[in-house]
Formats: sequence, structure tokens, C-alpha cells
Amino acid sequence: MIASVIMMYPVFWWLGASLKSNDEMRSPSLFPETFRWSNYTEGWISVPNYHFGVFYLNTFELVAGVLFTSVISCSLVAFAFARLDFPLRKVWFAILLVTLMLPTQVTIVPQYVMFNKLNWVNTYLPFYIPHLLAGGIGGPFFIYMLVQFIRSIPRELDESAKMDGCSWFGIYWRIILPLTKPALVTVAIYCFLWNWDDFFGQLLYINSVDKYTVNLALKLFIDSQGTVPWGQMLAMSLLSVVPAVTIFFLAQKHFVEGIASGALKG
Repeated sequence: MIASVIMMYPVFWWLGASLKSNDEMRSPSLFPETFRWSNYTEGWISVPNYHFGVFYLNTFELVAGVLFTSVISCSLVAFAFARLDFPLRKVWFAILLVTLMLPTQVTIVPQYVMFNKLNWVNTYLPFYIPHLLAGGIGGPFFIYMLVQFIRSIPRELDESAKMDGCSWFGIYWRIILPLTKPALVTVAIYCFLWNWDDFFGQLLYINSVDKYTVNLALKLFIDSQGTVPWGQMLAMSLLSVVPAVTIFFLAQKHFVEGIASGALKG
């Protein structure tokens, strides 16, 4: 319990600092003498002509599209690797495993050049398209995890479905997807958290304030030539983690089940 309190101290400080004025930020006390709840209301409308509701909607739009395309594409690719026989399957799977060790930063420059030539900069397409092609943040990891899970499903189910006249896509849609629900939920949670917290990618491709996500909106508080409203910024940053924490706790049961099943069956 003592160790957990120590680990949670930064969160308590974060909560207390979000209610402080700038003058109290250097105070050693955990909570302020006067609680400034106005930091939340003023921070919410601090950006001229916009409020944080717009940035939340933009973030959900981006993350929802990425999550949907990633789950569908990664599950399709994983099904192909786990069930279908095609030329050089083992070679392609080995290449997939190699990409797991490839840092994302290595591909940033060529991707940006390509997307800029396609006039996709300042749109959400640089986030949707890579995930639609089973790439993007965590794509190879998701495929590998789903392959291990699908391989644990008995092939006799596939044979029974074939005898009933089911196609390969029908096997994927009617049998594999329902049985891989725990793994798919795990993929969805990881995808949501990683893309919700992806500051660098959003900073790279999004330029217009009307398309800003919550992460990008937070940096608008920092003004090198003026006073930074630290209380408002910390208040909005605290609100920015609420959706991620909520999603995790709501889907915690499926998340743990997916991890445990992958560890036992993989």
C-alpha cells in the first residue's frame, strides 16, 4: 500500500495542480489553499473561436476510424497467415516479424514525403490508410497476436464449415471472428490507447486548428512570449486521459481474457 501511494503521488499532484493558480504552482503543498474550479471552465474555452468539445470530437473521429480499419485489416491478414496456404507464406510471415523490430521513426520521412505528394497532409487519411492496409501503429504486433490466437482454434471447425458450403470469407466472418472476440477486444484497446496518445504523428500531419486533436490543443497553452496558464493546461490534460481510462476499465474483463488466452494458447 505504501508503494502504491508513492506511485500514485504524481497523479495526486496532477489533480491538485489543476486546481491551483500560477502563483501556487511552486508551493510544496499537494492541494491549493483555494480550489480554482474555474481552471476547468476557463481551460475548456481557452482557445479563441474553439472549445475543447471540438477537439474531443476530432480525436474520437480519428481514433474510431483507425480502430475500425485496424481491427478488420489485421484480423483478415492474421486469418490468411493462420489458415490459408499461399506461396512464400513463411517468408512473408518472417518479414512481418522483422518489422516488429523496426522503429516507427525509421519510416516517418518516406511516409511523410509520400503522403505530401498525395496531398493527404492536414487530413486524417495518413492515419486511416496505413491501418486499412494492416500497417500503422502496432499493426505487425496485432497481426502476430491474432495469428497465434487463430492457430489455437481447431481446424475441424473449418472443415465442417466447408462441408456446409461455406467459403473462406464465410469461415472468417462466421467462425473465426466470433471465436477471436477476446483477442479482438485486446487489439481494439491497444489501438485506441496508442492512437489516442499519439502526439508526434498528429503533430506531423495535422496543421489546421479546426482539425486539432486534444493532444495538439494542449500545446496551444504554451506561449513562449507570455504567461502559461498552468492550472488550465493541467486541468485539460487531466480531462484528456478520462476517455482512455474509462475505455480500459469498461473493457478490462475482455482485455485480461484476451491476454491470458493468447499466453495459454499461443
